[in-house]
Amino acid sequence: MDTETSTTPMTAPSMTTSTTPAMMPRSRALATEAVHAGRDDLAALGLHAAPIDLSTTYPSYDSRGEAERIDAFAATGAKLDGPPVYARLDNPTTARFETALARLEGTASAVSFASGMAALTAVLLVRASMGLRHVVAVRPLYGCSDHLLGAGLLGTEVTWTDPAGIAEAIRPDTGLVMVETPANPTLAEVDIRAIAHACGSVPLLVDNTFATPVLQRPVEHGARIVLHSATKYLGGHGDVMGGVVACDEEFAARLRQVRFATGGVLHPMAGYLLLRGLATLPVRVRAASASAVELSRRLMADPRVARVHYPKLGGAMVSFEVYGDPHRVISAVRLITPAVSLGSVDTLIQHPASISHRIVDEGDRQASGVGDRLLRMSVGLEDVEDLWADLCQALSAQEAVGPSGDGRP
Repeated sequence: MDTETSTTPMTAPSMTTSTTPAMMPRSRALATEAVHAGRDDLAALGLHAAPIDLSTTYPSYDSRGEAERIDAFAATGAKLDGPPVYARLDNPTTARFETALARLEGTASAVSFASGMAALTAVLLVRASMGLRHVVAVRPLYGCSDHLLGAGLLGTEVTWTDPAGIAEAIRPDTGLVMVETPANPTLAEVDIRAIAHACGSVPLLVDNTFATPVLQRPVEHGARIVLHSATKYLGGHGDVMGGVVACDEEFAARLRQVRFATGGVLHPMAGYLLLRGLATLPVRVRAASASAVELSRRLMADPRVARVHYPKLGGAMVSFEVYGDPHRVISAVRLITPAVSLGSVDTLIQHPASISHRIVDEGDRQASGVGDRLLRMSVGLEDVEDLWADLCQALSAQEAVGPSGDGRP
């Protein structure tokens, strides 16, 4: 059996190191920031829990002054001074989430969106507006990210390469280099610092959805843009959809202009749920990661499993390839939920070739390691023994396929 695994749970890096000019200084530990960031003014407001502001518009008694503020926003994308005006420009609840996420990622700013794909779209539109439509990307990426880049829906031209070929692939019109690490769904990792060096002056975007700022903060290694599908670990309970980009304020201002023009805003209720999710993010990620380490060990030793993918970085995602029919495994689980998405409190399992990466060309999918017998599991907060018992009985279901032609020894 082939294995790609790390059996040592990872602890979060120090929150006090500052190695990149884009990083913001931080004096509090990650767990403390997760609980308190974005809530600094609550005591002055006489509140303990963050409020939800569902207003779409706000009273204005100074039309000339409001017009000047709106003109200033349209011209620069800078955050509005003073009270909010209209929910598509700004909202106090979503702003709290943005403040908190920026603190956790160590960036000056963060801009939230209705989904992770809306966030990526805004990034691409910002670069395209500057005449920089070419993107260099490393596979695998999340299937819809791969499709958005490759289909040219936004007029984007993409060059796919491996990490060693990034410097050579960059052109004068390259606006972005994009990687996802650990990657969806193979959990392949890349050296962010080495890639950032190869990028030169071209911004490096890292999709940090799987790792979260609990396990890595890409700006510490030279990345300039950090993308999250906030639907996953940041929300953490499978009940909210959103996306967010952490970056410097100059780029954030451009993102706000795109968000205002295109309308991909995060709903205030979603902003509230995401802010609440951040408070338990470190606890959830570390607890689920401990179970993922143990499950990866047991899967490695199981003769019904051909290969295990588990990143050296750690985390709560495990991917594994079976000898038999993966669909039989999925249909046999009883405690684990067969479903798309990840990062929830309950454990989810899916078949990437059929679901998350079905939209990717089969040849490209296979070449990037997303094979037909690969299963992706997002480990939740259940007891590890209960999860293992369910996996064991589900893995037995593939044996019904028999030894002939299924690749098993």
